[in-house]
Amino acid sequence: MKMELIDQVRERFRHDRFATENGAVIDEISDGYAKCSLDLQQLHMNATGTVMGGAIFTLADFAFAVASNWQGTIHVSRTSQVTYLGVAKGRRLIAEAHKVKEGFNTCYYLVEVNDELGTQVAQVTVDGFIKR
Repeated sequence: MKMELIDQVRERFRHDRFATENGAVIDEISDGYAKCSLDLQQLHMNATGTVMGGAIFTLADFAFAVASNWQGTIHVSRTSQVTYLGVAKGRRLIAEAHKVKEGFNTCYYLVEVNDELGTQVAQVTVDGFIKR
């Protein structure tokens, strides 16, 4: 992957302000795929000292948005299902979004969220609509 391309994609998605201002960054892209990460800070924690579910979902949703939209066609989620699998033990979350299927008007993505230690944190499925 050329660095110039990923820099262009990062510039485009910096306007996804909720995710980016909360620390989400784009690490990798390819056809129907994105890897995004989030360095955990106090603002991502809940009252029990673990990562807030909303922070996990925000990163997963951002990864879906990047994977499905970086090439220009507009995809929006219709429904998302999040399953929390475990508590992050590391200091960084990594979300990898993979296109499972894409039709003319709909798409389906799986997003896996782990920490940098390999701990499974969540899986998110996204049923999306494609605006053509």
